[in-house]
Amino acid sequence: MWNKYINATNVDEVVRTLAEYGDQARIVAGATDLILELERGIRTGIDVIIDVSRISGLEGISIDEDDWIHLGPMVTHNHCVSSKLIRERGLPLAQASWKVGAPQIRNRGTVAGNLITASPANDTITPLMAMDAQVVLRSTKGERVVPLKEFYLGVRKTVLRSDEMLVDIKFPAMSTNQHGMFMKLGLRRAQAISVVNVAVILDTEDKGNRNPFVKEASITLGAVAPTIIRALNAENNIRSEYLSESVIQNTAKLAMESAQPITDVRGSAEYRREMVRVLVNRSLRSIWERKENDSLPSNPVLLWGSKTKGLLPDLRNSSLHDGKQLIQTTINGRQYEFKTGYKKTLLRLLREDAGLVGTKEGCDEGECGACTVFLDGIAVMSCLVPAPRAHNAEIVTIEGVGNKENLSHIQEAFVHEGAVQCGYCIPGFIMSAEKLLEERDHPTRDEIRQAITGNICRCTGYYKIVNAIEKAARE
Repeated sequence: MWNKYINATNVDEVVRTLAEYGDQARIVAGATDLILELERGIRTGIDVIIDVSRISGLEGISIDEDDWIHLGPMVTHNHCVSSKLIRERGLPLAQASWKVGAPQIRNRGTVAGNLITASPANDTITPLMAMDAQVVLRSTKGERVVPLKEFYLGVRKTVLRSDEMLVDIKFPAMSTNQHGMFMKLGLRRAQAISVVNVAVILDTEDKGNRNPFVKEASITLGAVAPTIIRALNAENNIRSEYLSESVIQNTAKLAMESAQPITDVRGSAEYRREMVRVLVNRSLRSIWERKENDSLPSNPVLLWGSKTKGLLPDLRNSSLHDGKQLIQTTINGRQYEFKTGYKKTLLRLLREDAGLVGTKEGCDEGECGACTVFLDGIAVMSCLVPAPRAHNAEIVTIEGVGNKENLSHIQEAFVHEGAVQCGYCIPGFIMSAEKLLEERDHPTRDEIRQAITGNICRCTGYYKIVNAIEKAARE
């Protein structure tokens, strides 16, 4: 892991630190990818971590006078999902963000981090490439603007220099004549890496025909080549045509022929090519039938609660943690000071240093949700949070929700409905349920299911868990 961890308070401090340490330093925002890369040895030689998650103003989503949308480097996937601007003027990005991980992951993972990780299976790259996005990179030497299509050199390789920070993502806002769709195929409904994903943007015109006329088209494919690719022949086929059954089928077939997939544990090359055809066909059909919004809930569950609005408190003073400084934090309303644990994840700090073992370690890679806690009021998976992020933060664990003498309303409902089962994963479920019921008083069963997509029950007893949350909401 790292030897120095810096909680930064401004961008100038970040770029100065990058200039000083070069390849030995890495920026983290959500850290949902980097933590795993460090633990698995994919990233080596990293000595300094620079945390930018509490720098003021980096979570902004805005539109300028030239109709370009701007995303700050701390814009999370849930920020995009909940943004009225993104849903109206950049819908495919909102759709892709909704498909990333689960609520706890979307609360930490950022769009900027998704782009920089540079996996061809990462969901948000595909729609942003289709929308001709650009990234702004800053160093002590100044800024440069790089089109996203020129940002990637290969799998997990970009033109980002070791002394640069991505400070802005920008793309032209979609007009009222443009319609877009993102679709993804995973091996399960949630918490799944893309086997294939596609984004389609059509610029249409009403010429009096019952079918829209396509003036321009952009079709991008993910997880079928070393980088995101454009299906140019498919775009040419649909351009200057009226949408029709035959045009859709031929365009989807040409998109399939553009794919250059590999065979791996998640799917064969033949399967991926066929799924490109299927997803492009479905995307075009959704646009034709004006059903683009059907795949995105109108009021998605975010697990932000009722107070934060997804915004984190700013950090007043930067801090360095290299084994000499204390991690000072508040857990369940009590002040803690840790002399150790700065090279750990928050999960291990809570269990090993704070002695709060109610938060469970299951998968240790953000898949199971057993380690869910509230960090500054937002539900996150503590196995993917660096321990020094706890400095000057407020954390709530299952021990802060209730105890055997004074169970919370949700805990009582779990007992009454027999939803506890083996008990190992239940703390995570209860934490997700607590935040859900803080967010909305009377969730539907579908919203309850949305809230627990990041939690896995190894006893497979989801019916009783859903019933328990529903009972707690009723009462």
